[in-house]
Amino acid sequence: MIGGDWHGLWGTQGWFMNGDFYDVDKYLNMFWMLVFCATAATIVSGAVAERLKFKAYIIYSIVISAIIYPIFGHWVWGDGWLSQLPYGMGALDFAGSGVVHAVGGFVGLAGAMVLGPRFGKYDKNGKPRAIPGHSIALAALGVFILWFGWFGFNPGSTCDAHHLRISVIAVNTNLAAAASALIALLIAKWKTKKWDTGMALNGAIAGLVGITAGCAWVEGWAAIVIGLIAGVIMYASVKFFESKGIDDPVGAVSVHGMSGLWGLLSIGFFADGTYGNYSVEPPYVTGLLYGGGGGQLLAQFISVLVVFAWSFGLGYLMFKAMDKAFGIRVPPEVELQGLDIPEHGTPGYPEFILK
Repeated sequence: MIGGDWHGLWGTQGWFMNGDFYDVDKYLNMFWMLVFCATAATIVSGAVAERLKFKAYIIYSIVISAIIYPIFGHWVWGDGWLSQLPYGMGALDFAGSGVVHAVGGFVGLAGAMVLGPRFGKYDKNGKPRAIPGHSIALAALGVFILWFGWFGFNPGSTCDAHHLRISVIAVNTNLAAAASALIALLIAKWKTKKWDTGMALNGAIAGLVGITAGCAWVEGWAAIVIGLIAGVIMYASVKFFESKGIDDPVGAVSVHGMSGLWGLLSIGFFADGTYGNYSVEPPYVTGLLYGGGGGQLLAQFISVLVVFAWSFGLGYLMFKAMDKAFGIRVPPEVELQGLDIPEHGTPGYPEFILK
């Protein structure tokens, strides 16, 4: 990244992009990181949907954007301490399975735990009940837009439109998404006897998240395997958290958090030794299955532990502090009515308002 740092922990230069940082390349890099940061913050919203006060949204977005995301991002992408681990080539994450998705997913887990489940999510015996979204068609459209946008997310992380590795990254991205969507659909069919569109859509995103860390360093067959495993992890994770009373309306923790951790680990297994750290020049990233030994896998495992502890730990403290200060959950009558009018003063669907 850009600028110096303090003992590998946080950056010390480039504040407000002044001085030498008034430069086109540095502005480009800043804008790229800005969009990744925004993605991490928006992931949280899915896990806390339908019951969080809007001022809590604003506060958590500020904390993620100012502290949680940039500091962890510096550890991995800014020559911070994780990137300097003496194992393999240090902790790696090509386009953000950990830095972006796991960060957002586990802050979201903290928020969902502090908030508690939505009214009606569990029956009197504690059995979870589905609360369907209002439009599966719009959900599908959103996933397809995300899938398309991921070809900017992953290939764009080369930061060079003429970089030949883009073709490998793009194909791997697509293969993993398709494989994960398919396995999630088939598991749902096996378990429920229905072709669950929503689970297939979540599977596609899980595959995209899973391949994001290693998309530049693996072969096509490995991308398929990574996607298949991401889909299985996502499905099992959704059921696990639901069984534990953690209400995540869109499966954000499972899709982004758990699949993000798998994406980080997958580099240590599947990196094929043909590409360096954002460079065609050696040394190349090599995983366990390609004779690289366990060093890279160990570095990736350490990053998995750190991203969970950092994101969930700070997220839990943040939501607990807000809850103690002003109460982060809307009143029951507001939750049942919907937050659009009480919180924002504007109906989301005015044609459905009863007079």
